[in-house]
Amino acid sequence: MASSTTGDGVRADETGNKMTKTKNQEDESELLTVPDGWKEPSFTNDDNPRGLLEVSSFATLFPKYREAYLRECWPLVEKALGEAHIKVSLDLIEGSMTVCTTKKTFDPYAVVRARDLIKLLARSVPFEQAVRILQDDIACDIIKVGTLVRNRERFVKRRQRLIGPKGSTLKALELLTNCYVMVQGNTVSALGPHNGLKEVRKVVMDTMKNIHPIYNIKTLMIKQELSKDPDLRLQSWERFLPKFRHKNLAKRKEPRKKSVKKAYTPFPPAPPESKVDQELATGEFFLRDSVKRRKKMEEIKVKQAEALTKKQEERNKAFIPPKEKPFMKKATKAPTEGKLDIEALKDKVKKAKTKKLGAPPVIAGPRSSSTTDNKKKKSKNKSKS
Repeated sequence: MASSTTGDGVRADETGNKMTKTKNQEDESELLTVPDGWKEPSFTNDDNPRGLLEVSSFATLFPKYREAYLRECWPLVEKALGEAHIKVSLDLIEGSMTVCTTKKTFDPYAVVRARDLIKLLARSVPFEQAVRILQDDIACDIIKVGTLVRNRERFVKRRQRLIGPKGSTLKALELLTNCYVMVQGNTVSALGPHNGLKEVRKVVMDTMKNIHPIYNIKTLMIKQELSKDPDLRLQSWERFLPKFRHKNLAKRKEPRKKSVKKAYTPFPPAPPESKVDQELATGEFFLRDSVKRRKKMEEIKVKQAEALTKKQEERNKAFIPPKEKPFMKKATKAPTEGKLDIEALKDKVKKAKTKKLGAPPVIAGPRSSSTTDNKKKKSKNKSKS
């Protein structure tokens, strides 16, 4: 009985430990997950009442065609950055924009946001969108795509593929990532949350690598639908995502003559052996001149004998009779079965009797009528009389 009680106690302890472990895991998962609608508190003047010790500044150049637009919206830029106590200056002669901190600047990251603002303005992003960079939960990414494709025509085609017909592809990308995307020249400027910027960069880089953006847009749509389901948040989504394979339709034709590369050797090829080396290898070098001459004469005689036998064989070929074909008897025609035409034979015999030597052949005319017979009879009677 004692053993049974101890076993039950051990089992109870194990179940209790499991329950506590599962509870701890649930508590940790709740701590790690960010609740919906939570925002990080903004940086205020109370967090840094003394300000900054050093003055930092950033400057960017802008193209000539942006000068007119920057003149119009520059008062708005100064007003937006004045709230963060950032000083801005526009140099039209040099074609540059400069931002710098002041004594009243309390946020050290405000100058970095101001730098991104003037960069976006220089990249043809409108002011209404570029001002959003001053918010805490929004960042920007400027992707340089001009050097990714060597051929200029191919680069223009792929850039147009990213925009899509009437900007439909770009609009779909903006809706799925909650980012503003601007394709201008050799750069793609994106503005939005960090997760969206990551997806935008992936789509742009894949498009320049000749992967159509519609594939990535399809995966983003599926991910957006899966994120709405709370049960699937902690599971892997690989089984739901489509897997696109490359289809090489035009296979490369293999050459007829394949050149096999020899193994690389750093040493140069050995020089050809001289006659002296060959004689030393065979031992002829140490023979006397008379023996050498005798060997040469024997070799010449052997060659002459071989040539004579070849010539004799060619001459004898003319006297060899060709092979006769076997005689094949012609197949005799079988006698035609049928009745003999006796009347035709009689006509032939009569014609042969009436024929004279050297006379022309008699043409058989139509049978004589009763009138012709009467004439023949009259002619016979006259001859008798």
